[in-house]
Amino acid sequence: MRQSLAMDARPLLGAAGAFAAALASLRWNWWRPVRRGIPVLMYHKTGDYPAGTVEKNLWTTGDQFRRQLGYLKRRGYESLTLSELRDADTGKRRMPERPVLITFDDGFSNNFEIAYPALKEFGMKAVMFLACERLGGDSAWDAAGGPAIPMLTWPRALEMQASGVFEFGSHTLSHPKLPDLPLDAARREIAQSRKYLEDKLGREVLGFAYPHGAGAGRPEIRALVREAGYLYDFAVRAGVRPFRWRPEDGAIARINMRGDDTMLDLYLKLTRGESRVKKRFWRAPENY
Repeated sequence: MRQSLAMDARPLLGAAGAFAAALASLRWNWWRPVRRGIPVLMYHKTGDYPAGTVEKNLWTTGDQFRRQLGYLKRRGYESLTLSELRDADTGKRRMPERPVLITFDDGFSNNFEIAYPALKEFGMKAVMFLACERLGGDSAWDAAGGPAIPMLTWPRALEMQASGVFEFGSHTLSHPKLPDLPLDAARREIAQSRKYLEDKLGREVLGFAYPHGAGAGRPEIRALVREAGYLYDFAVRAGVRPFRWRPEDGAIARINMRGDDTMLDLYLKLTRGESRVKKRFWRAPENY
């Protein structure tokens, strides 16, 4: 009798398993093929978000960030700065077996307080794209996202650079949506921010990240980035950078790291370039 009941239950269990797999497929894209290349992770704010925050998933807690770094370390990922990436691209150094770029946008002070010591602890490196005229102030441009957040100061940025843990790139002067500006104003934001950073930091600035991802798909905006002398430009979209990348291939994809990411999300982002089937994080369309 017991064996008969077990046999009768098998179709139900199989159906339940298939239903669970179908539900998981609506949330995670585990069924997509593995993509070889260089995943570029994009963070914004680290720590606990303050009361009144609207865009809570732009915050990654300190514990969550440390767990993610621990996973990268255990799995053999080697983080690169942009100068190290350039040297690997040009054959001046070995490309790691499992390379990864850890990037931060804007230049928030909480990245100095939370992310910087965590990266040092795990022996990892990162790149931060600075809205350089905002340093020493706060994120007043982002009032719709919640309370204004303090930005880095220049002494802190110089300490981070001197440690070898952080390398800096440009996120424009003031964090505008570049396609909304006249081309001459966009040119100033792109070119002058590179000069400003190089004067402040005393070293070459190789990378540019489009604020809001806006302009990454516009040939006229990308042409200004090349004209300004940047070697790498970064978008806000899912994907993995090919090992052999050329500027003609388009701005380099960056994978948004969310505050509600699980470790499965991290695994899928590293291996598939994205984890979610339905994206709930706004990004600019390709031609924006």
